[in-house]
Amino acid sequence: MRTPLVAANWKMNGSREFAEQFFAGLDLGGATAEVAICPPFPYLPLVGEKLKGLGVALGAQNLSRETSGAFTGEVSAEMLQDIGARYAIVGHSERRSLYGESSELVAGKFIAAQAAGLVPILCVGETLEEREEERTLAVIGSQIEAVIDAAGPGIWNRAVVAYEPVWAIGTGKTATPEQAQQVHEFIRGQLGEAGAAVQILYGGSVKSGNAETLFAQPDIDGALVGGASLDAEEFAQICRAAG
Repeated sequence: MRTPLVAANWKMNGSREFAEQFFAGLDLGGATAEVAICPPFPYLPLVGEKLKGLGVALGAQNLSRETSGAFTGEVSAEMLQDIGARYAIVGHSERRSLYGESSELVAGKFIAAQAAGLVPILCVGETLEEREEERTLAVIGSQIEAVIDAAGPGIWNRAVVAYEPVWAIGTGKTATPEQAQQVHEFIRGQLGEAGAAVQILYGGSVKSGNAETLFAQPDIDGALVGGASLDAEEFAQICRAAG
């Protein structure tokens, strides 16, 4: 039985004041799902302190595939583990599209995260053009295969996968539960024998209003939440919908 996971991706949003107000208003009573919050790098220590005693994990939005050295502006997996992070998002579509991250680079970050004891949240997803060309499964399959080729097949017991259709991120559009389930089922099959136990999240304009129907699908194990995670009450409702 897979435990649902809901992870908040604050993206490049927030401040010290925002964090104070967010946690003052966050009430996860009634939620049994695992929960993680991924704030921007400067606020990781502050959020980590706020999470103590809440049973909520700390995560990062990105990391370097390098361990140390002359890589100005980069943050290593070891640094994140050192300050108490448990998760690290790798391969988010905004990193792939805006910053040119290849599937090979994403695979390197995935490996670096696991080597440092972090759980990578591997994001995969297709653009609107790719979906309209009926290439969704081929695109996602290649993104997953890049990780398997680099790290080997036996790495999924310490990983999370998040399906984020690029056309649904921040647009207000959401894949139908049936569309999302089709892709989640495909991903689970791509992961081989370990697939049955891997948490596969949906991301893409998840809100309290659509979370319950998404989570009712057999292969959707929670969500990677963007904009809605900036509202403490809305985020808590999504967490309760997950379990």
